[in-house]
Amino acid sequence: MLQLKTAGCIAIENLRKRDNFPPEWQTQEELEELTNRYHSFFLEERFEVSRALGAGFFVPELIDRSLRTDEREYMDDPSLPPAKRLEMIRALDHMNNMMMLYPQYIRVIEPSIMELYEQEKRPVQVLELASGAGGLAFALAEQAKTGKLPLEIRGSDIVTEYVEFGNQTAKERQLPLDFQRINAFSMDPAENGRYDIILLSQSLHHFTPGQLARIIVQSRNSGASLFLGLDGHRGLDLLAGVPIIALSERIAALALDGYTSARKFYSETELDLIAEIATGTNRHTLELSWPLSVLRIQL
Repeated sequence: MLQLKTAGCIAIENLRKRDNFPPEWQTQEELEELTNRYHSFFLEERFEVSRALGAGFFVPELIDRSLRTDEREYMDDPSLPPAKRLEMIRALDHMNNMMMLYPQYIRVIEPSIMELYEQEKRPVQVLELASGAGGLAFALAEQAKTGKLPLEIRGSDIVTEYVEFGNQTAKERQLPLDFQRINAFSMDPAENGRYDIILLSQSLHHFTPGQLARIIVQSRNSGASLFLGLDGHRGLDLLAGVPIIALSERIAALALDGYTSARKFYSETELDLIAEIATGTNRHTLELSWPLSVLRIQL
C-alpha cells in the first residue's frame, strides 16, 4: 500500500520533463545536497499526482505522509553506551536468524556472485558495509568455507565495537572472514582493498537519500562492478510486523526501533530516484523478494 508506484512513476517522469532530471553534480557534497533536494521535490510531486488521480491514490499518499519520519533509531544514538549498542545489534541478528532471513539473503545474492564468477574465473570479492553484528557476513563466509559459493567476504562497520565483535566471532567460528572499520562515505581502495560487489543489507533506511547516493558513488569509485542493496519493503505489513517480532527479544528500545525503521524504509520509486541521480543512468533494477526490496546497480 505504501509503495505508491503509479503516482511515483508519474512523479519521476514529471521531474524528468520539467526539472532537468537527473541533475548533474561535481562533488560528493553537491551530490548529497542535490539528492536530498530532488527527493523532497519527488515527494511533493507525488503528493500532487496522487491528489489529481483521485481518492484511491490520495488516501494511501496521506497515510504514507503521516507515517514517514526522519527520526533516528535508538541504536544509532552516539551517546548510547557501547555495551547497550552491541546488545541491541546482537538481538537484531538473533531476530534475523529466527526468521530465517540469512538463507533468503543468500538466495538473492547468489545469482550475482555466480555471474561474476563465470566472467572472472576466480572467487568473487565481496565487501559488506554497515555489517552490524555480522550475521550476513558470517552466513556468506560459511558458504565460502564449505565451497557452496565461490567468494571471499569482508565485513565492515564504522562502529568499532561491531568490528571487534565480528573479528572475535569469526575467529571463534574459524570462518574465512575479517572485519574492518570503514567509513562508507570515503572508501579508499588502497587502504580498504578492491571488491567486485559492495553489499549493503538492512541499512539503506539508516542513510538519508543524499548519503545513500554517496555510498553508491563511493562503491563505483572503489572499483566495484555491482552495488547490491537489500532492505525492508515499505508497506503496512512490515510496519506492524517488524516491531511485533522485535518484542520477542524483550528489549523495548528494539521494538521502538523496529517501528521507526519500518516508517523509514524507502519505496521502490524512491530508490529508483536515488540510483539514477547517483549514476546518471538507468543501469539498475529493483525487485521484491518479500520482505525485502532488492536494488542492483551495475557500476
